[in-house]
Amino acid sequence: MKNVKIISTILFYITRIIAILYILVTIYALVSLVTGWSYITRDNGENFAVCYPFTETRFLLGENNWNYKIFEFLIPIGAYGIFFLLVSNVFNAFKQPKLFTEYGVKQLKWFCLANIFVPLIIILFALIFTGNIEDGLEWAGVIHFFLGVFAYFLYAIFKQGFNLQNEQDLYI
Repeated sequence: MKNVKIISTILFYITRIIAILYILVTIYALVSLVTGWSYITRDNGENFAVCYPFTETRFLLGENNWNYKIFEFLIPIGAYGIFFLLVSNVFNAFKQPKLFTEYGVKQLKWFCLANIFVPLIIILFALIFTGNIEDGLEWAGVIHFFLGVFAYFLYAIFKQGFNLQNEQDLYI
């Protein structure tokens, strides 16, 4: 169990940093799109680029229409920020002194629900509002669905372990 705690602690910090970076990039992209700061258009206004702050070096690229910017650009980037936040919370549950806790069960539940339903909702909104989906987004949805199903199995195991642990604590 000591190795699990060490690995989960390292992965907790890595995924938490990635989550913060994704969320910051989402906020920066939103500010750039709304205010025009570090924002340039290309190809006669058909495409745009969000540049690194205080430079003209392109950082994020996309099509220059608001449906694309919202449903295929900002929402997916922000969703990955939430995804990595949820992953870091799961790793945080694995590094606790007690493995089967209510906190761990809740984190696995949120992680599996988010992976099963959020990508599906994002893909549906992208299809409704843009008429198509970005290349690879459907595969990302499939991968997240299977990850969510796998997380559901872990959730069920953790819930059973938590219940057995509580029964054992009550019995003693």
